[in-house]
Amino acid sequence: MMLNKFYVDRLIENALLEDINYVDVATDYLIPEDQNGAAQFIAKADGVLCGLDIALRVFELIQPNVKAEIFKRDGDKLKKGDIIAKISGKTKTLLKGERTALNLIQHMSGVATATDRAVKIIEGTNASIADTRKTLPGLRPIEKYAVTVGGGKNHRYNLSDCAMLKDNHVDAGGGITNAVNTLREKLGHTVKIELEVRNLEELEEALSTDADIIMLDNMSCEDMKKAVKLTNGRAKLEASGGITDETLRDVAETGVDIISMGAVTHSVKAFDISLKIIK
Repeated sequence: MMLNKFYVDRLIENALLEDINYVDVATDYLIPEDQNGAAQFIAKADGVLCGLDIALRVFELIQPNVKAEIFKRDGDKLKKGDIIAKISGKTKTLLKGERTALNLIQHMSGVATATDRAVKIIEGTNASIADTRKTLPGLRPIEKYAVTVGGGKNHRYNLSDCAMLKDNHVDAGGGITNAVNTLREKLGHTVKIELEVRNLEELEEALSTDADIIMLDNMSCEDMKKAVKLTNGRAKLEASGGITDETLRDVAETGVDIISMGAVTHSVKAFDISLKIIK
């Protein structure tokens, strides 16, 4: 798993503190300390698994000696009814970690499943699916990881990764040419510039600069086809803005290089996974 262990543990610890203020009034008063048990993660729908290691880590932080049997791995295609993993430990541990573990694995699997669906829609075209910075605060690393598990690619991670000039930057920075030239004078040689354009006229000006990537913002497919022809490989072209599963194939067939979709992170449906105690 390509995630920083310190980040993962901190995320889980914060989530557990949020869920267990000082005592679990049901579990702590009902279940004996020495009672042991086991539970299974079960898929309740078809989709792509993501976040299993993180879900299991929830229980390890509560009880270091829990045992896990793993039957599926991140990236595996799940069918409804598949048993993903079995975890054994104190019954209190299973009950206290259940909701936090499910919140994480369901959300991450939802992101991976949505990304996988988008990737399949554009198969055979030149385009690739990328995420955006439209992520839930504090969850960006796991959401971007889930995008890669679903077969997508990561856009810039944060504002430090790439100089991306959106419409407000251009309007506030004196126009396309001035904004790009000013930035290029100050940026280090490893930093790329991405420039957002709203129409073909702005694209023509953008192509006269040395921007590395040009984003076509909310353009029609007809205009994007013209943009691809006009650009003729002089810059990478990224399509963005209001793209859905229904319009995705048409956008990909315009010939753009990248399709960025905030929807794969900010508005995905949680993938249905349950954790059931084995009686």
